[in-house]
Amino acid sequence: MHYTGPKNRLSRREGLDLFGKGTKLRRATVPPGQHGPKGSRRLSDYGVRLREKQKLKRIYGVTERQFQKYFAVATKVRGKTGEVLLRILETRLDNVIYRLGFTPTRAMARQLVSHGHVNIANAKVSIPSYQVKPGQVVTLSPTSVKIPQVLTRLDSTDFHPPAWLQRQAAAGVVLSLPERSLIEAPVDEQLIVEFYSR
Repeated sequence: MHYTGPKNRLSRREGLDLFGKGTKLRRATVPPGQHGPKGSRRLSDYGVRLREKQKLKRIYGVTERQFQKYFAVATKVRGKTGEVLLRILETRLDNVIYRLGFTPTRAMARQLVSHGHVNIANAKVSIPSYQVKPGQVVTLSPTSVKIPQVLTRLDSTDFHPPAWLQRQAAAGVVLSLPERSLIEAPVDEQLIVEFYSR
């Protein structure tokens, strides 16, 4: 089940803006909760790894069950497990919509997909976790391009998607699987691998 509580609370817990809203965190250095700074203490090695895992899970907005499934898949693919995990998360359809700059947040991208506003190869796809493959063309429906937040972003000339994606008007294509250097995730994925390897 997806978290539906205050998002600023989760961002404060991890100490950074997890949801791409670009807003300054209120009391960013103070973890949430009744006891505030008094409740904070030095994290154990396990705690450090747990926080890194929670941070990545919350950035992409996936459930614990989904995250464990992705990690299990990543361990079976050749390459560095942490990088493979990030690649799987990056190529989720909701994240591709966000990375193409069609929406200001991943949450809105997930909503667009869930409400049937996204097509792949001219077929409607309403599953946010759908894995987009290189060469696949992602397009927004005519209805979605009239949504004010989407329209504003389509009209903007300031945005440039990462090098593994290409965008033209209300369509985008996955050129290749993203390398780690092209994935803007402020996490140390090796700590997450160590968390599951304990």
